[in-house]
Amino acid sequence: MEKDLISISEAAKILGVSIMTLRRWDASGRLSSVRKSPHSHRYYRKEDIEFFRNDLFQVARDWVATGKNFPEELYCQNSAIFQARLVKMENALMRDLKTRDIFSLIVSVAGEIGNNSFDHNLGQWQDTPGIFFGYDLNKKQIVLADRGLGILETLKRARPGLKNHSEALRVAFTEIISGRAPENRGNGLKYVRKIISKNPVSLVFQTGNAQLNLSGGNPDLQIKEITDGFRGCLALITF
Repeated sequence: MEKDLISISEAAKILGVSIMTLRRWDASGRLSSVRKSPHSHRYYRKEDIEFFRNDLFQVARDWVATGKNFPEELYCQNSAIFQARLVKMENALMRDLKTRDIFSLIVSVAGEIGNNSFDHNLGQWQDTPGIFFGYDLNKKQIVLADRGLGILETLKRARPGLKNHSEALRVAFTEIISGRAPENRGNGLKYVRKIISKNPVSLVFQTGNAQLNLSGGNPDLQIKEITDGFRGCLALITF
């Protein structure tokens, strides 16, 4: 067997998923194994596992949709841990000459989205409290996710007339409204939009069956429905 191959149990441990999950992914072609024959043991190339693990958005998408396990180093069970890891990311961005001029804005966007998850889901998590928070500065991407109420259910506390996830996303990014009625708060995602409209930072934000796209330097919102919706929120920040 090639030296760069690992067993299915080793691959499952690295990815933080079950062996059965890897078998399903193999059958669907999502993450293919290496086998000498159709009925022999499954092995995986180390480089394939590392590439898959580094696809942070897909790992976060799987977790927010299914609640399956993911690597512990990407999990912030409370806001204190999130803030500590946010500072660590900030220091790394500060040292990078390519992001030195906008590092504080990138951190502000990530911090606002992450803090929203903790603030608006306090005592309301569907199963796992806390958030997914990962970043790859080489790929210039930051990913956050939570298995909380989602934007629609959060805002309906103060705006019960909201009809769907797309409408809730538009309100969240354009109006001052709080999900903690009767407080007149909720400016965080408007602040995120303001930063992105003036800087080379982009955002993909999904909640329920709706996806919002904000492109760097452009204040326009692009919102569309997605077929594989979920409860909670998922955000991809690129810069």
